[in-house]
This record gives sequence, structure tokens and C-alpha cells, in this order.
Amino acid sequence: MREGYEGTGPGAITPDGCAVELYARLPVGDEPDIIAHAVPEGARILELGSGVGRITHPLLERGFAVTAVDESAEMLERVRGARTICSPIEELDLGETFDVVLLASFLVHAGDLEVRRGLLRTCVRHVAEGGCVLIQREGEDYHANVPRERVDPSGFTVRIVSSEPVGDGVHSVRAEYEFPDAAWTQTFRARPLSREQFEEALAEAGLRVDRYLTDDRIWVKAVV
Repeated sequence: MREGYEGTGPGAITPDGCAVELYARLPVGDEPDIIAHAVPEGARILELGSGVGRITHPLLERGFAVTAVDESAEMLERVRGARTICSPIEELDLGETFDVVLLASFLVHAGDLEVRRGLLRTCVRHVAEGGCVLIQREGEDYHANVPRERVDPSGFTVRIVSSEPVGDGVHSVRAEYEFPDAAWTQTFRARPLSREQFEEALAEAGLRVDRYLTDDRIWVKAVV
């Protein structure tokens, strides 16, 4: 388990506190549509932190060729139809490039600065000339609007219970997921980034914002 990360509930728990069984239950959101509208048809996509394939599978259905990377073998066992690679993202070096590199799930907010730098270096290392990196940021009130609760139409409840500063600009966040038949928690570390701080982090890695893909600026298209 990574320092500052913890997960509880049935089934396997990954090094960053994610429960495999939980992520296998989570419904697909609007992420595949946002991605599909931002990149060329049939693009080769490197998905960093794919988990069980919640986004992977809809992208495959839309005709994209996806290479799914995750540090959890238990997560990757749930992925179907994609090439899978088990590796920490920050250590990945495939010696090849892709039309699109996808860094979703707020991974850019990693609490450890060196991990974040490693994630972004991996993005730059694997994006083809003329390609792009798609990044999912936290919402701008993610750490301020706490506690909060949302009941999903599919019948489960997700709560962000707390976001407490633990030093050096990092917060410890606790999330709870409650289903009729099971419950999970995840505690993880996140570094809030203003728009300016986010763009500075990209620049440090040799990336720049091409455009924000959504009105809330959560989804970003970046280029070298």
C-alpha cells in the first residue's frame, strides 16, 4: 500500500486504496464521449490507470485501439479486448508512441510531487508527434465542498467525507461508497491545483494546454 493510502471493503484492494470489486460496479459516465469528441476516429490510445476498464471498454466499442496500463494485476484481469500492461505509470517506458495518452481519474493530483512529475513524463514520453494528452482534473471546489453526497441513479451512494490538509499542500481525502449489499471506503492523498498551478505543472513537463474540453475545465487537451 502506498503511504497515506488505504481501502476497506470486500475483495482485493490496490496499492492506492482502490477496491477492485467496487470499480467493477461503477457505471460509465460521460468520459468516453468527451474523449471521442476530442481525438481522431480510430486513434491509438494509451490509457494510464485503466483500472477494470470502465472507460477502456466503451472506447473499444467506439473503434479505438487501446493499450490499458495499471499497476494492479487484479484490476487488469477485468479488462477485455485491449492490450494490457501491468506497471506503475511513472515507471512505464514502452519504447513506442500513441496518438492519444489518457491520464484520467484525477491522477495528475498525486500528492507526491515526484510521482506527479513521473506521470507527466510518461505522458510526454509516449505521445506521438502531433498527438495529444487528455487529462482529467479535479473540480475546482473538490476540496472545499466537503462533506458532500451523491446518490447515483443506479442505486448506490458516494460520499466525500473529508479532505484534511496534511502538510506541503497535500490533502488526505476519505471517500465512502455504499451499495445495498456492500460498502467500501478509500483514503488517498491529493494535491489541489489551481488552474495556474496545473498549467505550471504541465509546463514543467514540457506540455501546454491546447484547450479545455468541458465548461468546468475538468477535462483538458494538452500538447507538447
